[in-house]
Amino acid sequence: MVGKFRTPWSSRDGPDLGIDGISRSNSGTEVTPTSSEKKEPDGQDVDITAAAEDLPKFAKTHQFDPNLPQERINILHDATATGDVEAMKVAEAAFAEDSPYEEVKAAVRAIDGGEVANTVRAWILGMIFVTICSGLNMFLSMRSPAISFPPVVVLLLVYPVGCIWAKIVPMRVFRTFGCNWTFNTGPFNIKEHTNSVSISYAYSTDALLALKGKAFYNLDMGWGFQLLFTISSQLIGISLAGVFRRFLIWPSAMVWPGQLSNTSLLFALHDKSRSNPAKSSGWSVSRYRFFVYVMVGSFAWYWIPGVLWQGLSVFAFVTWIKPNNVVLNQLFGGFTGLSLIPLTFDFTYVSGYLLNPLLAPAHAHFNTLIGLTVFMIITAIGISYTGSLSYSAYLPINTSSIFDNTGGFYNVKNILTPEYTFDLEKYKAYSPLFLAPCFFLNYGLSFASLTAAFVHVGIFHGKEIWYRFRTARDQEPDIHMKLMKKYPEAPDWWYWILLLVSLAFGLATVLGYSSQLPWWGFFVSNIIGMAFIIPTCMILATTNIQLSLNVISPFLAGFMIPGKPIGVMMFKVFSVITLGQAQTYCGDLKLAHYMKIPPKTVFSCQIVATIWACFVQIAVMNWSLGAIDGICTTTQSAHFTCPNGKTFFSSSITWGVIGPARMFGPGSIYSAIQYYWLLGALLPVLFYILIRFFPRSPVRLLNAPVMLGAMAWLPPATPLSFSSWVIVGLVFNYWIKRRWPGWWQHYNYLTAAGLDSGLVISTIIIFFAITLPNVTIPQWWGNVDVYETTDYLYSAVRKIPADGETFGPAVW
Repeated sequence: MVGKFRTPWSSRDGPDLGIDGISRSNSGTEVTPTSSEKKEPDGQDVDITAAAEDLPKFAKTHQFDPNLPQERINILHDATATGDVEAMKVAEAAFAEDSPYEEVKAAVRAIDGGEVANTVRAWILGMIFVTICSGLNMFLSMRSPAISFPPVVVLLLVYPVGCIWAKIVPMRVFRTFGCNWTFNTGPFNIKEHTNSVSISYAYSTDALLALKGKAFYNLDMGWGFQLLFTISSQLIGISLAGVFRRFLIWPSAMVWPGQLSNTSLLFALHDKSRSNPAKSSGWSVSRYRFFVYVMVGSFAWYWIPGVLWQGLSVFAFVTWIKPNNVVLNQLFGGFTGLSLIPLTFDFTYVSGYLLNPLLAPAHAHFNTLIGLTVFMIITAIGISYTGSLSYSAYLPINTSSIFDNTGGFYNVKNILTPEYTFDLEKYKAYSPLFLAPCFFLNYGLSFASLTAAFVHVGIFHGKEIWYRFRTARDQEPDIHMKLMKKYPEAPDWWYWILLLVSLAFGLATVLGYSSQLPWWGFFVSNIIGMAFIIPTCMILATTNIQLSLNVISPFLAGFMIPGKPIGVMMFKVFSVITLGQAQTYCGDLKLAHYMKIPPKTVFSCQIVATIWACFVQIAVMNWSLGAIDGICTTTQSAHFTCPNGKTFFSSSITWGVIGPARMFGPGSIYSAIQYYWLLGALLPVLFYILIRFFPRSPVRLLNAPVMLGAMAWLPPATPLSFSSWVIVGLVFNYWIKRRWPGWWQHYNYLTAAGLDSGLVISTIIIFFAITLPNVTIPQWWGNVDVYETTDYLYSAVRKIPADGETFGPAVW
């Protein structure tokens, strides 16, 4: 989040408030106990009447909760069933007077220090950093390889600037229009810090690059179109997230594990007290110092696999021994192979796709491992080596590239007219489109995961959703909800007004310009995004596994508006980013919930930051397209090749011109993919039946959307990233959590923050110091010969057509 406007000082604290009053909540860097260091609630002070009312609700809403240990669920059900007063008091204390989740108690303090969140200082710092970082992210996204400044970097940069500000800026109080305000309210507090960080990337700019780039459509629709398109697509998802917050934010079961490293880091930066060895498995180092150690270690280590010995990133030693053996390279390769021996010493491969493994709970790792093994690796080997997938012997086993009937990369320009419309005769003369086995499975599992998400949430959480709908903010609270109730809630009508305005902007975009997207297509795209918000956000909030519409949206658009590639591209943007922004904003709302930021402040801050970032990124994009010679071409001297724009351009041609019917329709090569819709619908039902028969066994942790949906990045990811992610995650969140629970509670999420921070800072420095100026890295075996394998060179194929010959069907 970024520093934002708030209610005037006078409205909050009275018209005669001076500097003492303004800074009274910022009297110093407070040292407050963590929830693990406080006395655990023992139930002695619990209101038995409240317990009798709350416990049945807790029992119902946590019935299928995968993040609660079985013993806690047993306590809850036993207290409800027996009516024992003492048991009810203990259960009520555990669920209502604290968070019932060890993960939350480890990372979030069950207190509210009352600090002022929305100050002029937070506003200024937030707007400066959102301007700089959103502009840099836009600029650097046009280069290959791209790089970005994630929120954790901004969080670290804001902290010293805020502390220096507190020491040198005068604390003079000004009075404007009857309101008292100051540039310096005293020590830089944790709520200001939280409120000063907001970095987002406008997804629509990728489509705009495809439109305006001279190497692509070379179609300039003007600043009006660009701004309307970007602002509307960014705000629709935010407004819907606010409307659905009663389902996705307020319930304690919506943990949002991805935010726990941020809360841990914020508390560590603002509290440098030492840990109690009796409670942290013998460790006394402060959380702040521990974070610094991990960050420095992560920063230093990445120079080895990132520069000095790049072979450590994909340690596929089997392919080094037999670089030309096709089968070994397919099975053990880490670039286009299946990585059956998953070794990497590069954390970018571990966290590159499913994010930091220390944040996801153990059950998410187990489900991902099952999905990877059963639905990807075993299936890929089966369909590839048995010939079940036609012509797979002519293709690498795992790549997101598409191929023609000579085994070369598919050139979409060979089937287009000069006006970028489909030429059927050229298509018949050229080639059908071929997918590698893992890429075919990626499409199928993407379809299955979305139907699974609907069915899973419906049968496991349907009654809970209806209950949340009826109770709104009066649902049974945990300690964090109780603490937040003292702050006025942002009214629902604020979000409804925002939704109507953003929809109006979007409708103006498609009707006022040559968008190829009909008005009904605009509404359908947003309805699709909206329909998946609750199911996918509930899964993300409990597992940290994100599901996307990146595959299904152009698939559906290709059927609805065939032959209109620009329309397909815009349909994809609206549906994908409506869901994506809702997921991102829900995470921000939960972070604010944990940090006790007033909801009205959160609303105003996010809206202003989002709109301002849109203007900044559109300005940077247009400046770059006009000022950089040869931009978006493959020969651009500084590698500003617009990789995201190129991907959007190719996707729009594939889905909007060739169309899904030719790829996956009846009689096509890959028509069997339609069975995956059925797989996604049936698998949650099977798991539900098993859980009903074995409710207190590990079977209750089976999660079909995670098994299927975690594979959405594979490819372009390889099984190496997923296998290593599972291994690291289970080491920390299964083994260490059980073996040394005190250490895990104190340091696990700080380890995650330190690893990410050091890695990102190291990556940024390497980019500007080595990659951007094209500095030559050490040329030795570990940086050269390890890449001379068929796995790396995309040549690990079992059959190669002779010169002048092709494979595939005779007619297509």
